[in-house]
Amino acid sequence: MQPPPWRRVPGGPSHPLPVPQELEEVRRWEGTRDVRPLDRNVLRWEGLLLPNNPPYNAGAFRFELTFSPHHPLVPPCATLRTPIYHPSVDPEGRVCQPLTTHEHWAPTTRAVQVLQDLLLLLDSPAPQRVLRPDLARELQEHPEEFWHRAREHTQLHAEPRPDLPGP
Repeated sequence: MQPPPWRRVPGGPSHPLPVPQELEEVRRWEGTRDVRPLDRNVLRWEGLLLPNNPPYNAGAFRFELTFSPHHPLVPPCATLRTPIYHPSVDPEGRVCQPLTTHEHWAPTTRAVQVLQDLLLLLDSPAPQRVLRPDLARELQEHPEEFWHRAREHTQLHAEPRPDLPGP
């Protein structure tokens, strides 16, 4: 039996693509808001990521999660569309996220786990996950300056945090 057409990409593999259940799971998770397919493409999602720790928790950060037509055999790519002052995110929004590298990826990993890992990365900058050595050095050598600049950058660029859904 063939998968439903909405789960297939023309010319792509017949194994399942990101399914609506994964999208619903991400929508239910408290770390995101307004998650939806981008341009009605089931292989590209966008939404807001809500960090927990200062200074990033003063705003929301738009992300994009792009799946390969060969998902789940190939990891998705997470990109931050909102500029952020963070050693693990480069100016183009690429993220140093080992979970989504080919050597660490497991086909059983779910989209919500990728986003949870991304949120953990934002909440806890680590010198091991560096795309911006200048910011990593500043964080280690002048942490007060780094946190001050990160706070200013967040105030300038982050989107307002959406209201939490009511009871």
